[in-house]
Amino acid sequence: MQQEYVEKYFRSGYRRFMMRNSNRKDPSQQQIIEERLRVIQFFEEYGADATRKAFNTSRSTVFLWKQKLKKANGKIAALAPGDRTPIRKRRRNVHPFIEDFIIKYRTDHPGSDKTTITPMLVIGCRATSIKPVSESTVGRIIHDLKSRGRLPNSNKVSINARTGDLVVKQRPKPRKKERRKGFRPKVPGDIVQMDTVSVFACGIKRYLFTAIDVSTRFAFACAYGSNSSINGSDFLRKFVTVAPFNVARIQTDNGGEFERYFEKTCRDVGLAHFYNYPKHPQSNGCLERFNRTIQEQFVYWHIDYLDDTLEFNRKLMEYLIWYNTEKAHRGIGNLPPLRYYVDKFLVPSQKSNMLWTLTACSH
Repeated sequence: MQQEYVEKYFRSGYRRFMMRNSNRKDPSQQQIIEERLRVIQFFEEYGADATRKAFNTSRSTVFLWKQKLKKANGKIAALAPGDRTPIRKRRRNVHPFIEDFIIKYRTDHPGSDKTTITPMLVIGCRATSIKPVSESTVGRIIHDLKSRGRLPNSNKVSINARTGDLVVKQRPKPRKKERRKGFRPKVPGDIVQMDTVSVFACGIKRYLFTAIDVSTRFAFACAYGSNSSINGSDFLRKFVTVAPFNVARIQTDNGGEFERYFEKTCRDVGLAHFYNYPKHPQSNGCLERFNRTIQEQFVYWHIDYLDDTLEFNRKLMEYLIWYNTEKAHRGIGNLPPLRYYVDKFLVPSQKSNMLWTLTACSH
């Protein structure tokens, strides 16, 4: 049997290749790809019988994976599982009375959801001796009617100020947002949580963009005059610049400051962007605690500088240097974030006290 080693597909070695490509958007697919590569490597070392007993994977399956790798010139994306959606899907059989009732009710009462429609539908079905359907089924029927264009759309009507013409705009379809799901960070930069805090005092309102790395608790913040996506993009680039590690994933809420230009910067820099579920601040638990800390220890004590954003940010940088190099954190063994990063994640040849200590500079 001819032996082929998986390392030959990668010029700089399999381990280095996986470390460079560890910032894939879908953690579940990455785990499947890594598992299949392990099976291929095990197969080449111990043979088909041992592979079948250890991984319950047949010889033909391993050969199929190796063929995919070869055709893709060693690109590991070829090992990602394909789409298993059936070509022909079953259509839901709905009684015409139920379908007509939902269409009429939604037409008379736009925006009514399944919870509102179901009680009235049950009464109508019993009056006509038809078996009523559950609330979840009503929701599925509404979804099917929307996809077929049977329900009225909620359009926005406005007047063009220049021409005086009526302008009808359809509500854009909500795009699918990437969620963190079960992904857990292992190294610095795996998950960086970002948020904004609005500060209002003496008739002045400022927005404090904040960020924290979940693995090391390394934090950063900056104040802006507005919470626009342009400022969000600028803050993201600043964090990527000051962070002592490579950033792979960003996690934010669904605010407008993390859309458009912020999303474009994520694509330009090559970052995966995870969104929290609506009304679920627990997803950003580490950052929510940092937001409280920075307000209690810095913002409330420097309100007088709020009108001058440059001076406020200069004071803020001094606080962040103290926070990252001196302040002990219980969650990381009572160590400052940068000391924890140096001790745990850097090899001895990369360690330097100049990375985390504050050194005076003379010009």
